[in-house]
Amino acid sequence: MLRNQPIFWTTALMVAGLLTACGGGGEQAAPAYPQEIVEEGKTLFLQTCFACHGQDGKGLPNLGKDLTTSEFVQVSTDDELLAYVQDGREADDPANTTGVAMPPKGGFDFLTDDDILRIIAFIRSIQR
Repeated sequence: MLRNQPIFWTTALMVAGLLTACGGGGEQAAPAYPQEIVEEGKTLFLQTCFACHGQDGKGLPNLGKDLTTSEFVQVSTDDELLAYVQDGREADDPANTTGVAMPPKGGFDFLTDDDILRIIAFIRSIQR
């Protein structure tokens, strides 16, 4: 775990803001994350998200979407992705393209917001 979490998140948000402000063309530039955060996110992903999204993040048939090529992930901010994972999505939600519910926090109530942000950092690292 990070010893100076407030410093990290402040720095990460500043970098993300600069990248967004300097970006163009409508696509969001993915913020750069320290490798330690990405690795922690990978560990958490492999403990939780893999059941539907696969160990490689490419999704499993009739379960989770491919996160490596997800336009939703690409165009969403970290805060938007955090809110999405916190809330989940019902199977009958018009925005649900799989017909499979994603429970809040993927069904893992023990995940903290920082855990989810680490998972997001990992997911961003596997985007193509």
